[in-house]
Amino acid sequence: MNKFSIPACRNLRGKIAWLLLLACACTAASAQTSFISSTTLPPLTPPPDTYTFPTHLTLTYNVEWRVFTAGKAVFHVDTMGNEVHVTAEATTYGALNMLFPVTDHFDAVFDARTGCSSHAGKLIQEGRRKVDTQFSFDGAHGVQTMTEKNLVKGNSKRQQASIPACVMDSLSSLFYIASQPLQPDQSFQFPLTDSLHTFAVTLRTETREDLKSTVSPNTTYHTVRVQPVAQTGVVKNREKLQIWFTDDARHIPVQMRASLLWGPITFSLISIEQK
Repeated sequence: MNKFSIPACRNLRGKIAWLLLLACACTAASAQTSFISSTTLPPLTPPPDTYTFPTHLTLTYNVEWRVFTAGKAVFHVDTMGNEVHVTAEATTYGALNMLFPVTDHFDAVFDARTGCSSHAGKLIQEGRRKVDTQFSFDGAHGVQTMTEKNLVKGNSKRQQASIPACVMDSLSSLFYIASQPLQPDQSFQFPLTDSLHTFAVTLRTETREDLKSTVSPNTTYHTVRVQPVAQTGVVKNREKLQIWFTDDARHIPVQMRASLLWGPITFSLISIEQK
């Protein structure tokens, strides 16, 4: 099969969205009602009082598959009172874009004091597919609601599933993780929800590491490397995911990498803007 065949491109765009959301092919997975007892899930540890979530922060990443430039991902974070608003967009480049163009937009809101998510959404534009999916999280009543609209076919559906009193969505989890101490040889768990499935993720802080920028050879980041692992759900550890955060108070994610059977996908930070 050609390296840039359409099936391969479809698979690749799923993996790009996976890294973007710390989840494997979550945009391609069909949502199913899933009821999970909160007694089987770890509680969500609130962000430390000493941590300040960023505001007006834009992070831009180059996305590579093996040695090929596959696309670009842009995150934006704003803190408004007690709410942290996160948006992200992934777009494809080059041969991948010619065969299977992708422009995926994600947004989420969580509480800076508790870490609890209140909203998550995604607008998926992949080839001829265009789907708008919105999630609301009502921890007080233990329920999440998904509303999905197919903007091409004109149909829609609404589903619900149970959640614990406080849960983290996939997009927000990257910045929730950044709020934690991230000391080497330590780990913690938190409940993650994606596409109506809720499961426990273990975050392992592996080591400190000096990381040379792949896009700026004269730049070296002092980082701490972490690995999210789950026994079920969209980050099931059949494929290795690692994230490098700056080893300072900000914990900026400077690199994300998934090691796959058909080659690694790497997100490399190319710019930081705060204004």
